[in-house]
Amino acid sequence: MKHNFHTHTYRCMHADGTDEAYVRAAIESGFTRIGFSDHCPWPYKDFVSGMRMPVSEFPGYVQSVRSLQEKYRGKIEILLGLECEYFPQYLPWMQEQVRAYGLDYLILGHHFSPTEPGGIYNGNLTTPELLEPYREAVLAGMESGMFAYLAHPDLFMRGYPVFDAHCEKLSREIVEKAMQTGTPLEYNILGMFHGKRDGKPGYPHPAFWRIAGEYGAKTIIGIDAHTPDAYRDTELFDESEAFLRALGLEIIDDIAL
Repeated sequence: MKHNFHTHTYRCMHADGTDEAYVRAAIESGFTRIGFSDHCPWPYKDFVSGMRMPVSEFPGYVQSVRSLQEKYRGKIEILLGLECEYFPQYLPWMQEQVRAYGLDYLILGHHFSPTEPGGIYNGNLTTPELLEPYREAVLAGMESGMFAYLAHPDLFMRGYPVFDAHCEKLSREIVEKAMQTGTPLEYNILGMFHGKRDGKPGYPHPAFWRIAGEYGAKTIIGIDAHTPDAYRDTELFDESEAFLRALGLEIIDDIAL
């Protein structure tokens, strides 16, 4: 069985295709369970994000996924979630949305530190000092127990020049916290695609995952789909699975709702 819980929609302004197109592509590729997890529409004040849906589009997102659940019932199971940063000031609002809309799960995908307005994208970290806010947020996020898994835990390697001692220390702290809290770590196929395209590892980074293998961390493969065709590229999915199994990692295909 193939499951994927990391799927975006056009509402985030950097993904393409209708919601239904993702579902149909997943069915065609043999997936039996998928989840929509578009970027969380944080209720910022005096700031407009260029990479997430506005709060005003959130009800339409929920309604669309719920209607697809009914339309494709018996053909594929569809879950409703969000990919969220660990922003403590907004977590009470998020908890209200989970209750109000009956969300199935949340993914921890920490893209900006310390927050998006005025912060830095965690794929552009280049010095040891810049790693610290990412470390604090990711560890606290896993400790919170709010999230089904940690998406692209090694995102910091997208811009960091070399996997040095600071990166090793951070990686071990992330993996150890994941083990302590029972949080699965995501092997991100979109990052894998970018790495092959750019000719450098970036993320997922082999050094990070070798460390994860030392600890025997639970791992989940996430497509991080931004186009329906991402579901059709099963070669990357199979390659990811083979790599992780060679490291002795436990691959899970289900999440706690």
